[in-house]
Amino acid sequence: MHELKDANLVFRALIILGLVAFGFYIAEDRGLVSLALDSDKSYISYLILGLYGLASAHWLWLAQRLGEERRRFAILEAASTDPEILDPEGGLLGAFLSNLRVKTDSDTSALLEAFGDELANRHALGHFTSDVLLKLGLLGTVVGFILMLLPVGEITEFDPSLMQQLLSAMSGGMAVALYTTLAGLVTSTLLALQYHLLDTSAAQLVTRLHVLVDVRLKPGAA
Repeated sequence: MHELKDANLVFRALIILGLVAFGFYIAEDRGLVSLALDSDKSYISYLILGLYGLASAHWLWLAQRLGEERRRFAILEAASTDPEILDPEGGLLGAFLSNLRVKTDSDTSALLEAFGDELANRHALGHFTSDVLLKLGLLGTVVGFILMLLPVGEITEFDPSLMQQLLSAMSGGMAVALYTTLAGLVTSTLLALQYHLLDTSAAQLVTRLHVLVDVRLKPGAA
């Protein structure tokens, strides 16, 4: 049952990406995405969406690698009770087992901590990108307000005939501020949720490995 659950990590990731893509499709079908992009004169929204797409592709690749580690662990669990099953090779778990075999004492805390850190470090770029997306949205807010206030600074005298042009220019700057902020918030939140799935799965793997090592595996065993 564990093995079947471990193998489904990539499928869950694909389902999440499918739901996200469907959400963007609905927004585009209603003209919201085109409206936001066409109204953004700073093109920051394009940068935000492009960066989110690249980060999601990297996230899917990490989900595939973590799924492989979880499948290796399922094999290791079976091998710990059935001597006819060979221990898994390759990946972080294979390196962990190699170090465990040559270890002479019974203290495995350093190896387990290193294994957990290696898994967590894989996700650091994703969390950084999520923060960058949010910062880009805030940058768009600042740029939008600057664009909105620039026409005001150019007024030298009050002319009612210019008010319509002034309001139109100000509304363009406000659109930049609002749409880039919305793009940054939505993509940052989505990416944070996606990497939360990987963090939870990795933490579960480390916890199960802790239990397996303490209960069944012995350092220095062949």
